[in-house]
Amino acid sequence: MPDVILVNTENEPIGTMEKVEVHQKGLLHRAFSIFIFNDNGDMLLQQRSLSKYHSGGLWSNTCCSHPAPGEELMESALKRLKEEMGFTTELTEVFSFIYRMEFENGLTEHEYDHVFIGRYNGEIYPDNTEVRDHCFMSMEDLRSSINLFPRKYTAWFRIAFPQLETHLAAQLTDA
Repeated sequence: MPDVILVNTENEPIGTMEKVEVHQKGLLHRAFSIFIFNDNGDMLLQQRSLSKYHSGGLWSNTCCSHPAPGEELMESALKRLKEEMGFTTELTEVFSFIYRMEFENGLTEHEYDHVFIGRYNGEIYPDNTEVRDHCFMSMEDLRSSINLFPRKYTAWFRIAFPQLETHLAAQLTDA
């Protein structure tokens, strides 16, 4: 497994460590989450592969990962989107947040998560070792589904989604 970047609560790098060890120890590390929308405003979701080390089979945002040590955040996000979902598009970082979640398998996600959004309407070619399924869903239907069936979705997605809705609503107000 690759190394990830350990950070403090100000997102300042404080070292690196192997990814599984970081999740075993629950240390704060840098991550990113990508949310892609089509021209109708529907969000592209992915269902994580059943073979993922945690949250396998759950639905989540379009793509997420960790930048490698020495790798720029945007470069890493674009590269991972291409690897995981089979396409590239322009991304914009919109906010970040810190969360901590313990999982039944003993691993802990403790991430300083940078949220990117983008727009895409073309073909999608997901990596089947990473992605079990994918679909576009309206924000209204997604909000309803998360409220009715929260266990179908990853922990970080349930945390980021309302923050993303707030950000998008603020953009409309400012426009």
